[in-house]
Amino acid sequence: MKVHLIDGTYELFRAWFGAPEATSPDGREVGATRGLLRSLAALLRDEGVTHVGCAFDHTVESFRNTLFDGYKTGEGLEPALLDQFPLAERASRALGLVTWPMTELEADDALATAAAKLHAEGAADQVIICSPDKDLCQCVRGHEVVTWDRRRDIVLDEDGVRQKFGVSPESIPDYLALVGDAADGIPGIPRWGAKSAALVLAKFGHLEDIPDDPEQWGIRVRGAAALAQQLRERRADALLYRRLATLRVDGPIGETLEDLRWRGPDRPALEALCREIGERALLDRI
Repeated sequence: MKVHLIDGTYELFRAWFGAPEATSPDGREVGATRGLLRSLAALLRDEGVTHVGCAFDHTVESFRNTLFDGYKTGEGLEPALLDQFPLAERASRALGLVTWPMTELEADDALATAAAKLHAEGAADQVIICSPDKDLCQCVRGHEVVTWDRRRDIVLDEDGVRQKFGVSPESIPDYLALVGDAADGIPGIPRWGAKSAALVLAKFGHLEDIPDDPEQWGIRVRGAAALAQQLRERRADALLYRRLATLRVDGPIGETLEDLRWRGPDRPALEALCREIGERALLDRI
């Protein structure tokens, strides 16, 4: 038995950039919501998809914005996309999915919490986090918790994470702290790149275990002296960036495995939503 945990915010953004524009009968832009509905409906048609949860960023900002002014905000997002956030959550619920709208925490924190909880319970054979976001790779455990990029059909288990990033899942927050994550507004530490971070973290694992003196590293890293100097001078920044990149596993997720069993759509809610956004063809496929 597999559990699919969906990054609803990512799915909405993917639909925004990939689905055609569409206008509802009352004149609103709803193309991304239609695309989201079709994408989730296609997933649910797979016979192997039986237990599902879907998380959304109900608000763009989270507790991380109070820790770092440069963390991602809603600045620059199209109003027509922001207006579809509530519609996307309604679409998920109308399809009959357990839906987690996050406010203080983020959608990724909900997915991390659910994955950790289900893995600890051991009731599912595999937990599949449906998202290509690299920060979610920290949740991967062996073959039991994996990430799945649906668009490119790429699954990353623990070996896959090591092959792609050069570090274990547990070191992904440290890796992002050093190299940065532009999508989340994490700047990283100057001079540190993917190769140098992978080489050093593959040996030491975490930031606090990296010696200040590069002579103690015991590995050959190009520009080691400059890298060590930058880390010495900005170690407090690096630790803050790691905190930003570390997903919470204490989110308000109380559902059991049985709660996540998909039992079909909420037909009245789905019909009402489809009428509202002018989506006629989908109902016949559910």
